[in-house]
Amino acid sequence: MESGDNSTPRPRPPERRLFLGVFQHTIDEKGRLAIPAKFRPAVVRGMVMTFGLDRCLYIWTVDEWTQLAEKLAQLPMMNPDARRVARHFFSGATETTLDKLGRVVIPQLLRDYAGLKGEVVVAGMPNRLEVWGQENWDAERSVVAENSSVYAAHLAAAGISI
Repeated sequence: MESGDNSTPRPRPPERRLFLGVFQHTIDEKGRLAIPAKFRPAVVRGMVMTFGLDRCLYIWTVDEWTQLAEKLAQLPMMNPDARRVARHFFSGATETTLDKLGRVVIPQLLRDYAGLKGEVVVAGMPNRLEVWGQENWDAERSVVAENSSVYAAHLAAAGISI
């Protein structure tokens, strides 16, 4: 700033990270899951995990969760579907941090919902992580493989060509 400039610097928007890749891990008997090392820097300040869609869990950075929570708070309370969506995400939400070994404890309620035991899959998404039980992940991948031409048509209709 130049001398005499009374403007205050604008706060920087939260850094947007893309979570890329899929990793197989094991959830232990205490419900601890190691977050893949490449994703840890994004969640080192904390994270929110909750029920996802399709029987998986979502893990959001604190900044991404805050943005989602603000959008969900704007949904019309008189609309029953809007209430259900907000209830789905908020009722299972839990704030957590990594332990010294880069693990998080997943509450039993969330483990039961997503079928998490033994082998699990941590999948990167544009603004969150998804945690899948291996069986659910395999079923999801089969659906994608069986319907790839349908998804290609949806992308084309949306103006996305690959």
